Amino acid sequence: MTDSKPSMKITKNQRKLIDTGLKIEETPPSPNDMAFNNAILCQVGLPRSKVAEREFMRRCGDAWINVQAGYLDEGDNTPVAQPVPYGVTPRLTMAWITTYAKRHKTREIPTGNSAYEFLSLIGKSYAGTTLKNLRTQINALAACRIQIGYQGRTFNGQPVEQFDAWINDNGIHGNYRWPGVMILSEGYFNELERSAVPLDNRALEALGGSSLALDIYFWLAHRLYRISGKPVRVYWKNLREQFGQEYTGKDSERSFKRKFKESLKQVLTVYPQARVELITGGLSLKQSPPPIAQKCIND
Repeated sequence: MTDSKPSMKITKNQRKLIDTGLKIEETPPSPNDMAFNNAILCQVGLPRSKVAEREFMRRCGDAWINVQAGYLDEGDNTPVAQPVPYGVTPRLTMAWITTYAKRHKTREIPTGNSAYEFLSLIGKSYAGTTLKNLRTQINALAACRIQIGYQGRTFNGQPVEQFDAWINDNGIHGNYRWPGVMILSEGYFNELERSAVPLDNRALEALGGSSLALDIYFWLAHRLYRISGKPVRVYWKNLREQFGQEYTGKDSERSFKRKFKESLKQVLTVYPQARVELITGGLSLKQSPPPIAQKCIND
């Protein structure tokens, strides 16, 4: 008698994660696989969902971030209020900005000649990403003011010093003129020189459908290799404060734990060196190699 149990189907995204994890485990990163992100943004991320107010604050231990929505001139000589940036696109964009600035030691960051080209640069496909959403998030990111604080040091300013907003040339079918370049502020650029965290771009592309998974990956990439001695326990209360601000209402704690566990599983698939265990009450973190070895960065 044959087993009649249905087989578990693997989704396209799950297959991509598995294949990427195997490549990362078996193949050392090439220079093009190396990415970077601001160290504080690896500890306290941008909002993951839409913010009703014009200001957002997140804290994690000694680190904190405050994001204030700004204004852009969109071509009619009237300042247009932008929202607080949120979701996947600003996260991947900040990683792309940081990576390009670090590799080329420049504040001038190319954004491609079209929306299609820009999406390719940050590892996203056009499918599932509307032009309107892309425009909204990039404009919001370019306009916002960010304060980042850690152990007595505060960065105040706009990461982006100059950005030519998308301008609708004829008002038909969203035919926007693409800006082509973004210029980072000198203060933010100098901060990247001091504190950028190395990442594997292959993992970023595989996790690019989830803001929470990206945030967990950033955090572990920054945290694990700094651990010395005994494993570190991180409790659900602390994880909720760091990652669960968007979860509110009935059963929010349970919903956060479930979603966090799902996202952590995705992250560990593409960060196979990470020594992380689910334990009663939270996580156990053990000293682990970073996603990109220092010798690869120095080569």
